[in-house]
Amino acid sequence: MKVHAIRSGSVRIKSVQREARYPGALGLVDIFADREWTDWLPTYAWAIEHREGVIVVDTGQSTHLLEQARRSLHPYIRWQARFQIEPEQELGPQLKALGIGPRDVRQVMLTHLHIDHDAGLRHFPHSKICIAAGEIAKARGVMGTLRGYLPQRWPDWFSPSPLVLDDGPHGPFRASKRLTRDGDVVAVATPGHTADHISVIVDDGDVAFFLAGDTSYDEALMLAGKVDGVSASAAASGATLGAIRDFARQRPTVYLPTHDPMSGGRFARRQIVPLFGQAGKPG
Repeated sequence: MKVHAIRSGSVRIKSVQREARYPGALGLVDIFADREWTDWLPTYAWAIEHREGVIVVDTGQSTHLLEQARRSLHPYIRWQARFQIEPEQELGPQLKALGIGPRDVRQVMLTHLHIDHDAGLRHFPHSKICIAAGEIAKARGVMGTLRGYLPQRWPDWFSPSPLVLDDGPHGPFRASKRLTRDGDVVAVATPGHTADHISVIVDDGDVAFFLAGDTSYDEALMLAGKVDGVSASAAASGATLGAIRDFARQRPTVYLPTHDPMSGGRFARRQIVPLFGQAGKPG
């Protein structure tokens, strides 16, 4: 098995989206009031070359986001996020450079359906697209648009398979689903950033790669239990961060959020969360 970290462009967001001053509904208002932007942050996607076929986790940004951000009437997309990507940075061309064609990708797992995680879907018309069932329901229609999902962007052929996490708990995570027969790639429930957000754990021998999506914007925030400013539930997000810390105490874990500038370096060095083997209260 081989895992690839693929950076598909960059994004800037408001500072209080990265770390909420007022978790909850007031935090969403605070994002529009905030005048401070983060530096350019990476947007990572992941490709797992497995003997059962390639699994892609998230599809990253796409150049069509640049035009959509200019034309969108959605206030968040129009004014609260900025994207930067070139055509060759999209996931499809980068996979091709690795020798992975679109028909080689057996399965695409989306941690959630926000625009910088699903924009590269157009490169995978022949793959099974899997998303948590609740995430699909919340993203559709007018209400999905109001929540910021913008379903009108999806390809015409898009018909995702609902992922049902029915394999029971996985360590401290309450629900999971094996994505491979021997269970070395597992999806786990990590609600918070969205109500049905999932993460993917790859057991790679001496370490577990924790492909974290937007459970937090970087490792330091996860360790501190700091919730982001757009979480659907601050309580759920805090509980998820606690479960990740518990997992990292039990298993050498390389924590890899989508927008952490240090994710690429930690991945390359197989640098684990500095909690392994430590006793601690749950959470």
